[in-house]
Amino acid sequence: MHRLFFILLAMVAAPLPALAAGFERTAVPGSPDIDIGIWYPTATPAPAEANTPFRQALALDAPLEGTGLPLIVVSHGDGGWMGGHAHSALALAEAGYVVVAPEHPGNNSEDESATPGEWLVSRPADVTAVLDFMLSNWSGADRLDPGHVGVFGFSAGGYTGLVAAGATPDFAVAARHCADRPDEFVCRIGLLDGLEETTTRQIAAVAGDPRIGAVSVAAPGFGFAFDHAGLQAVTIPVQIWSGSVDDRVPHQTNGLHIAQSLPGGADTHVVADAGHFAFMAPCNPRLEEINPRIWDMVCVDADGFDRAAFHRSFNDTLIAFFDAALDR
Repeated sequence: MHRLFFILLAMVAAPLPALAAGFERTAVPGSPDIDIGIWYPTATPAPAEANTPFRQALALDAPLEGTGLPLIVVSHGDGGWMGGHAHSALALAEAGYVVVAPEHPGNNSEDESATPGEWLVSRPADVTAVLDFMLSNWSGADRLDPGHVGVFGFSAGGYTGLVAAGATPDFAVAARHCADRPDEFVCRIGLLDGLEETTTRQIAAVAGDPRIGAVSVAAPGFGFAFDHAGLQAVTIPVQIWSGSVDDRVPHQTNGLHIAQSLPGGADTHVVADAGHFAFMAPCNPRLEEINPRIWDMVCVDADGFDRAAFHRSFNDTLIAFFDAALDR
């Protein structure tokens, strides 16, 4: 997907009420740099009108409020962007969290140049680079609590969060799964075809950042590639979200498989009638006229599913999970 889709989707999304949260956009220096958006608590009132591409009214570059603040990294899906989960980032910031959302180089809406064999390795490495920056070099680093760090990831970001927490996929296991279930979306489009043993070793080299104390994943991609052995190092609290009608990342072979294979299990939620994109922000009906193809793919939910209502409860439950898991 391309940035045009995300900007279009965001700009026509129903505006959120003015909230007292700060926002900063910057970059983590590297090769390449990682663009990041940061939501954070502030005492500065928000403006009356939305002033961001994701239609939120935020106090731009306002002073950070508080000390000993917990930090959450948000990892977007394949081809996503920093604003893909702005609704949850804002809710977390209002609850006292600092939230940083990187745009994964080579696998974002503006740049999809990385192959799966590359971004399967680089994405979890990005999380570590972002944590290094936020905890050491960000202007508010001394106001953060390095002992209270979590990750939220959606789809490919779910994979990212799990690997950052210590999980390692086995692509031989994945290949056998695809041979048995060729109709599974990831198998059908050949996303994992041709991956070599070297990829597994490269992922293992970047897996597991000990600063991460909890991880929440929604529609976690490539869940079937993780077996018991590959998940044994994940000993922190894990929350898993799946949609009951997700035809891209089915719960049975991904979320449920992960939950059953984790040594400590997981706080698992299967959302009735939710599809894959239900974990993204609700769409404005105007989008149906502006871009019907995107509307059909991202915005059309099952009959009776209220995405806006779901997101209110989703954000509350997400905050409660991190509060408990990070012992706030």
